[in-house]
Amino acid sequence: MQAKYDFIGVNYNTTRKADPYIFNRLLSFLNPSKDGTYLDIGCGTGNYTKQFDKKGYHFIGVDPSTEMLEEAKKSDTSIFWKIGKAETLEIPENSLDGVVASLTLHHWDSLDQGFASLQNVLKPEGNIVIFTATPKQMEGYWLCHYFPKMLEDSMIQMPSLKRIKTNLHKNGFSIEKIEKYFIKPDLEDLFLYSGKHNPKLYFIPEIRQGISSFSSLSNAVEVEKGLNSIEKDIDSGKINDIIKNYENTNGDYLFLVVKSVA
Repeated sequence: MQAKYDFIGVNYNTTRKADPYIFNRLLSFLNPSKDGTYLDIGCGTGNYTKQFDKKGYHFIGVDPSTEMLEEAKKSDTSIFWKIGKAETLEIPENSLDGVVASLTLHHWDSLDQGFASLQNVLKPEGNIVIFTATPKQMEGYWLCHYFPKMLEDSMIQMPSLKRIKTNLHKNGFSIEKIEKYFIKPDLEDLFLYSGKHNPKLYFIPEIRQGISSFSSLSNAVEVEKGLNSIEKDIDSGKINDIIKNYENTNGDYLFLVVKSVA
C-alpha cells in the first residue's frame, strides 16, 4: 500500500520548509550531542532533518513515503534516509540517543506500537521531542467555522494529550515538559493552521496541497464553500470578529519532551 504522502506530497517543499523558531525549539529540547545518533521519525522530505545535519548532528530520516524520501535525497545524500514506520523500525536496539517526531503522531497506525518500537531502539538515557496538536487545541482553530467537516475529521485522527500520555506510560516513558506553541505571523512551515494570522494563505492551491487535511480529508464542495465564505468575510471585515471569537489560551500546537522511565 502506498503511503498517504506518495499521493499528496507533490511540490511539498514549496510550502513546507523548516521554520527557524520551531527548529530551534526542537534543537533546544533534544539537546543533541555531536557524537550521538538521532532519528527524525516521519521526516517527510527531511526539511528539519537537514537542518540538524547542517548543525553537525548525525540523523537518520525515516518515512513511509517513497515519494518524500526521493525528494529528500535530491538535496542531501549524506543523510541516511530509510523507508519505514514508527511501529516497525528496522534499527538496532539501544542505538539511538534521541528522536524527533514532528507532526507525525496522527499518521501512525498505532501509538502503542510506535512508542514500544522507539523504546526498543533508544538508549536508556535517550529522549523524544514531539511536536503535535491535540483535538482540544484544534477546537480553537477558526478554520472550524469555515471547514467544519474537515476539521472534525482532522480532530478524529489527532491523538489527545491523554491518549499520548497513556501510551507513553504503557511503554516506559513519561512527559518531562509541555510547552504550548502559538502560530507566529512569520511561520515558514505552512502546515494546517499556518494561516491563523493570514487567511488568504488558504486561497493558494499549493499551500492546501501540502496540508494533509486539505489534501486527503476534505471534500471539494466544502473547500470551495469555505474559501468563498472566507473571501466574503475578508471583504466585509467579518472575519476579524470570527477570528477573535476563537481566541484562546490552549496554544495551537504543543512541544512535548519525553524521557524513558523504564
